[in-house]
Formats: sequence, structure tokens, C-alpha cells
Amino acid sequence: MLLQSTITCPHCGLPKTETMPTDACQFFYECTGCGTKLKPKTGDCCVFCSYGTVPCPPIQPQRAGEPSAAGCCSYSATSGNGLRRITASGGANVTGSK
Repeated sequence: MLLQSTITCPHCGLPKTETMPTDACQFFYECTGCGTKLKPKTGDCCVFCSYGTVPCPPIQPQRAGEPSAAGCCSYSATSGNGLRRITASGGANVTGSK
């Protein structure tokens, strides 16, 4: 299972390599380059699946075709590398720098 993914802001192009949560999907992400609040594209469970180089850990087995792969879609509020991860209620936990 891969735990690192580079998420790239579709508006300003800022790439950040992040460690993905292993037990939840990351639904919101705020770019510190331009302030855009990212959310998953239709059909994706999280921003890593939409904007990352690697899908989130809970989805990796599904995309690999493993029949017993479980779904995901809970929220995470960890952060790092200059981007803010935002909880479902809208609160932000800020770490890192631009």
C-alpha cells in the first residue's frame, strides 16, 4: 500500500507531497498557494483520488480489483506541507508553510 501522494491544486498548480490517512478519505483540502478549497470530483471519494498521483489507501485495493476491498468515506483533519485539510464542519488545522 502506498501512503504518499502528490496532490496538485488544479487552479494554481501548487504540488504538495502528503502522507495520506490510512483509515479515512480526505474530503476537503485548502491550497495555501491560492486559497482554493478543493473537494473530490464527482465519483471520487476524496481529494487524493481526484487530484493526487496515488489514490487514497482505502481505494487502492478497489482499483487493483481486489474482491474483498472495503469502501471508505470518513473525514480526516490532519495536515502538513503547506496545505490545510479541513474537517467536514469547516474547521481548519493549519501546519506547514507556503
